[in-house]
Amino acid sequence: MKPRALLRVGTAAAATLAAVHAAPVLSTCGPLRNRLMPRLAGTGRPDHVALTFDDGPDPYSTPYFLTLLQKYDVRATFFLLGSMADKAPALVKEIADAGHEIAVHGWAHRPLLLRGPRATHLDLRRARDTITDLTGTAPHWFRPPYGVMTTGAYLSALRLGLTPVLWTSWGEDWTRHATPDTVHRTVTADLHGGGTILLHDSDCTSYPAAWQSALGALPHLLDHCAANGWQVGPLRDHGIGKGRPGRPESAA
Repeated sequence: MKPRALLRVGTAAAATLAAVHAAPVLSTCGPLRNRLMPRLAGTGRPDHVALTFDDGPDPYSTPYFLTLLQKYDVRATFFLLGSMADKAPALVKEIADAGHEIAVHGWAHRPLLLRGPRATHLDLRRARDTITDLTGTAPHWFRPPYGVMTTGAYLSALRLGLTPVLWTSWGEDWTRHATPDTVHRTVTADLHGGGTILLHDSDCTSYPAAWQSALGALPHLLDHCAANGWQVGPLRDHGIGKGRPGRPESAA
């Protein structure tokens, strides 16, 4: 085969691999995901709303959320970054001891689109193993940074016994202009029974102090759910299944 033909074949193969790698990115479109991929979106039983937090544990902010949730007697699912958990092991234990569910948000908050399959797998495994070591319990759920899935992330989650789950409603609480009122309005605009809420208990990847907008909105969101007759709790009680396929890869 001539060099030019080889180049064309190589270019086509690279394009195909890139397309396969990025294909799951379609799930980042909220309306499309909620309608066509309800399990991935976190749609559960209609009398329940799953409350989830990303990017912690953060010693500067997470304790405020724990105190408020204790006041309301509500449990949630915390998607932890392995790098943050490694720096605050006592806080990880505090979250678990309070009855909250702990899940995987990866080790580093980097877009998986920019990482190959091996790097993705090592990142997820490191985060999963750290959380397991700190809590004594293997996590069930995985949420990718920025909510961007890749084929490599799906395959790694499968091998590690993790179930990917995103959200149906978010508060856009990471921005400079977020306030408790904007977070409440943004969440409730799309919220329904069976929905999964995404908030952030840390500003480690957000505008400084942005977490305060989520904290300020949280009581109103819990009151809104109560007024609609929806129970609020972690994903483990949400009725979407844990989906642990096969035998998870060991921490070896």
